[in-house]
Amino acid sequence: MSRLIRLLGAGSVLALGLAMPQAFAQVGDDEAYRTDECYITDWDAEEDRLREVVRRQGVQDWEYDVVTLGLPCSLMTTVNVVGDRLSSEPGSLSRVTKGEIRETLADHPAEILNSLPGVNIHTNSGQEHLIAIRSPVLNGGAGQGSFLVLQNGVPTRSPAFGNVNMLFETHHEIAEQIEVVRGPASAAYGSNAVHGLVDIIMPTRGVETEVSVSSSTLSRTRGDIVTGNGSQVLGLSVQHDAGWRDDTSVDQQKLYLATAVEFAGWSGQAWLSAMNLNQETGGFIQGFEAYEDEDVSESNPNPEAFRDAKFAMAAIDLNRSFGEYDVNVTPYARWQEMEFRQHFLPYKGFEENSHSAFGVMGDVTRRYDDLRWTVGGMVDAASGDLLETQPAPFGFFPGDSRFPVGVHYDYTVETLAFALWGELEYEISDDIRVLAGLRAETHDYDYTTRAPSGVNGRFNVPADRSDSFDLVTPKLGIIWYDAIGNVALYANYARGQRAPQASDLYRLQSLQTVGEVKSETLDSLELGARGAVLDGRLYFDVAAYVMEKENYFFRDAQGLNVIGGRTDHVGIEGQASFEVTDTVTVSGNLSWAEHTYAFNRAANGIVDGNPIDSAPEWLGDLRIAWAPTDRLDASLSLEYVGEYFTNEANTASYDGHTVASARASYDLTDQLEAFVIIRNLTDERYADRADFAFGNHRYFPGEPMNATFGVRASFD
Repeated sequence: MSRLIRLLGAGSVLALGLAMPQAFAQVGDDEAYRTDECYITDWDAEEDRLREVVRRQGVQDWEYDVVTLGLPCSLMTTVNVVGDRLSSEPGSLSRVTKGEIRETLADHPAEILNSLPGVNIHTNSGQEHLIAIRSPVLNGGAGQGSFLVLQNGVPTRSPAFGNVNMLFETHHEIAEQIEVVRGPASAAYGSNAVHGLVDIIMPTRGVETEVSVSSSTLSRTRGDIVTGNGSQVLGLSVQHDAGWRDDTSVDQQKLYLATAVEFAGWSGQAWLSAMNLNQETGGFIQGFEAYEDEDVSESNPNPEAFRDAKFAMAAIDLNRSFGEYDVNVTPYARWQEMEFRQHFLPYKGFEENSHSAFGVMGDVTRRYDDLRWTVGGMVDAASGDLLETQPAPFGFFPGDSRFPVGVHYDYTVETLAFALWGELEYEISDDIRVLAGLRAETHDYDYTTRAPSGVNGRFNVPADRSDSFDLVTPKLGIIWYDAIGNVALYANYARGQRAPQASDLYRLQSLQTVGEVKSETLDSLELGARGAVLDGRLYFDVAAYVMEKENYFFRDAQGLNVIGGRTDHVGIEGQASFEVTDTVTVSGNLSWAEHTYAFNRAANGIVDGNPIDSAPEWLGDLRIAWAPTDRLDASLSLEYVGEYFTNEANTASYDGHTVASARASYDLTDQLEAFVIIRNLTDERYADRADFAFGNHRYFPGEPMNATFGVRASFD
């Protein structure tokens, strides 16, 4: 069965990819209509849907004439892509625009996402990272399963097979827009959308050809190309990084294809995304504040470490109206393989993991004058493998038998996930709406081990078994448009749940009992206000939240799994943009949060009410942009990360940092732009990640001051 799922998953990706040229040919000659640099292949078919999106989006968010449908590209993308929510709906939502993506030219997804409130992604080495969205920085199963990453509205991973580094599989470099939901997602998305959701929205149609080439003083070279016509898109990104630390080179390639499709009354888009990564990985440097030493920062204690990863995903998003009913169906397939050295663990094991999957998402929507209901569902079938081996003897002391040489785990897990969800939106009055949602899921696991079952040193290999988990997540929100002028007020309750990761269930340790891991549950309540004041020159978005989580599963400072934890989370997040003059804009965000333990565990020094490690109380980002002429743009930005504890006992900490960057671009001609980016402008000595584990202060040092120079050419 597992071989069948793998073949179907990989075969589906290949089949969808091979179908692209035929689909390109099918629509290549269609007439396209252009509006504000976006194309609509069938104006009559799109008009009603566009008007509905504009109505739900809120007129104050757009400076374009709604009546004549002069729509911005970002709104067009929202129409064509299944996303989590609109800004006219209750709940926190932040967006990174195409212009911001182009200007930032982020070599790592953390650079662009950390500019949003409540987001704190730690970069490790190369493309490795750990995510935090309205949460501490999470690793292990919690890091894999607490955040849902999407591309064009489709999850990049099956629910049981997340990865802490899964953002590097997305093609953020050429994205049209990035949406981040803070806190549990809407009813449209379920397991893993607990602390937050990231949706990388790719260009779908109507792009102009754009080529970008850049090189940095750290010997990092990158090229991006996006081209297309009214119906198709081709995107390619290539990066080579020689590595500023010893033995830390990175090579990464990404490909994206998309085309409009029409057949049998259905219309939509088909797309294919692929990624290949080969990196030599730098390990933690050790010693209290070791990042302050330039020579130590440039060293690599683990030159043997590496990470090789491959990823491919394809989907067809189909839409059709049957009378008053709008139907969306999205079949998809994905495949990934990864191999790496576990440099972050003392025994430095090897891990190989992979999973293939195919599935379908869909929904039906019916709209009335003051009511909308949507019913949707999801089926995801996946098969994943994991092999962990230890190549050489290791022990903390003579005779330490907890880390045996050879195979630690070798298993296959087949999963089948079903979901049914519904939303009901009702207009109480012209400016007040209530949105209610409910999602039910079931997750079935069928596990088979090739390694002998039983305890082997620290490692506990379960015998073959099956497991099942049921999740129910309600949502309820209300939003009051124009409550105070052009300011909207909202309140939102949401529950997030995640079924255990396959590694939570079957990669056990000697002190664990088989079958004891439960689903994590997080309940969230938030209040918010957003809108424009001062004649539209100041836009702001503020949210306050309280969250409680049960059955928290994490790995402690000694590398041991801890189950059944409870945590509390409270915070305030704000972002704003102020047009000071016609040429100067100031924007930024500030987040305050307390993420605390809500249980005691003497073995780890965990005390009820103490801060969780890797959870700064303060995060901030400030940007000043200056555009004195139509050809010149410049900006200065500051990123602030406050002090945080680096272990659960709160006996070790990191002071935090402030890092400045500067950017400037100049249009040499109407089609050619030159730009420069200076990162870490003051050459700050800091840590991208700090932790305390196995008795040591450990750090991934931040990059020294460096400059990137590049050119960008655009063609109609």
